[in-house]
Amino acid sequence: MVFSSPVFLFLFLPIVLLLVLTAGERKHQNTILLLASLLFYAWGETLYVIVMLASILLNYVTGLWIGAARSISTRKFAITIAVVLNLGMLAWFKYANFISENLAILLHHFGSTLPPLDHVQLPIGISFFTFQGLSYVIDVYRNEIPAQRKQGHIALYISLFPQLIAGPIVRYQDVMAQIDDRSIGLSDIAIGARRFIIGLGKKLLIADHAAHAADAIFAIPDAALPASVAWLGTLAYSIQIYFDFSGYSDMAIGLGRMFGFRFLENFNFPFIASSIREFWQRWHISLTTWFRDYVYIPLGGSRGTTMSTYRNLLTIFFVTGLWHGASWNFVIWGLFHGVFLVIERLGFQRSLDRVPKLIGVVYMLAVLNVSWAFFHTEDLPTALSYIRSMFGMIPLANDLHYASLYFTTEVVLAMLIGAVASTPLLRSILKVLRSRAASWSVGMRKFAAGSYAVSDVVVHTAILVLCAMHMASSTYSPFIYFRF
Repeated sequence: MVFSSPVFLFLFLPIVLLLVLTAGERKHQNTILLLASLLFYAWGETLYVIVMLASILLNYVTGLWIGAARSISTRKFAITIAVVLNLGMLAWFKYANFISENLAILLHHFGSTLPPLDHVQLPIGISFFTFQGLSYVIDVYRNEIPAQRKQGHIALYISLFPQLIAGPIVRYQDVMAQIDDRSIGLSDIAIGARRFIIGLGKKLLIADHAAHAADAIFAIPDAALPASVAWLGTLAYSIQIYFDFSGYSDMAIGLGRMFGFRFLENFNFPFIASSIREFWQRWHISLTTWFRDYVYIPLGGSRGTTMSTYRNLLTIFFVTGLWHGASWNFVIWGLFHGVFLVIERLGFQRSLDRVPKLIGVVYMLAVLNVSWAFFHTEDLPTALSYIRSMFGMIPLANDLHYASLYFTTEVVLAMLIGAVASTPLLRSILKVLRSRAASWSVGMRKFAAGSYAVSDVVVHTAILVLCAMHMASSTYSPFIYFRF
C-alpha cells in the first residue's frame, strides 16, 4: 500500500484515524496503530512482514540483553550479536544476489564456477527499519536510553506505517516519550493534513511529471543524445527525485503529526547548497546524521590525522552508496560524492567561501547532476556513456532527439514550479509579510489573517483535487526510495 493510492487515501487512512481518535486510552491507540502498520506492510509484502517481525523481536530481545548485562564484556558481546544479526539480515535480502553475481565473475576468471543462487527478493523498506532497529540497540548500549521492556513499544516504533517504507529514519530516543504520552488535537490533525497534502502534491503533480522527461531522455541511444538534452535529463531527474523523496517525507511527517507524533525534518532545501558538503547537510538528513553518529564518529571522524579523516569520509560515502542499492553504480555514486567532499576539505571549500554563493550553487548542481547518471542507470557502461553524452564526447548521428520531444507543457510547468518550490522563496515572502504586518492597522491585520486562512484552505483543497484527478487518470508510479 502506498500513500498516493486511492485505497490508502479514501479507505485505510480515514478508518485508522477514526479508530485511533475513538480508542480512548493511549495503549489502545498504540495497539490500533501497531495492527494497522502490520496490515499496511503486509498489504504489499504479504509473507515478508515476517522479516520485519523478526527484526522487531531481534532488537527487543538484544536490547533487553544489553540493558541487563552487568559486565562490559557481556555488553560488548550482546551488541556485537545485535549488529551482526541485523546487518546479516539486511545483507542476505539486499546484497545476496549482488555478492553471488560478483563472486561468480571472479571465480570464472580462475576457471571455477559458483552454483547459481535463486533470486532473493528485497523486502520493501528493509534498509529503513533495519537502521531504526540498529540505532535503538546501539543507543541502549551507549546508555543513552534505557532498554524498553514493553515489546509493543518496540514493535510500534519499528513498524509505524507513516515512516516505515521510506523514512525518515526515526530514532527511538526521539519518539519514546511520544509512544507513552502524546496528544492528538484538531490543530495537530489540521497541520498534519496540510503537510500530507503538500507532500502528495510534490509526488503526483511535480515528481511524476518530471519523471516522464527524465525516464525518456535516459532511454535515448547515445548517438542520438545531444549534450544539452542530456543535461536537461539530469535536471528533470533532480526535480523528480527531490520532490518524490521529500514528498514522501512530508507525507510521513504529516501523517505522524495527525497521530500525535512529531518527526524530525528530513530535507532543508538541498538545491540551494553551495557545496557538496552543505548538500549532504540538507539532503536526507536522517540518513546523513545516522551515518555520522553510528559510523563516522566511531571510526574517528575528523579527530585523527588528515589522511584518516579522508579515509573515514570515503568509507562513509562508500557505505552510503551501498546502502542505496546492491550495484556498483550506487557504490561509484557514493564515492563520487565522497571524492568531492575530500576535494573541498583539501582547500576548495575556502575558494567557494570567497566567491558569490551563486557560483557555489552552480558548482554543486553540476556535480550533483553528473552523479545522477550513476544513480539513475542500471550499469556502469550505461552511466559512463551518458556522462560522455553530457560533455559532448560521443559522435552524434542524424536522428537527434531534441528537448521539445519530451518537455511538454505539463512537464515544463512542473519543472518551473519545482524550481521555485525547491528554494525558500515562498517562505521568505511570507516571513517579510508577517514582519510588515506588525505595522498594519488592526482591521488590516484581521483582513490579512482571514484572507490567508481562506487561501490556505483553497490551495490545499485544489492540490488534493488535482492529485485525485491525477490518480484517476494515471498508472501506478512507485516512490523512488521504495527500492532502498
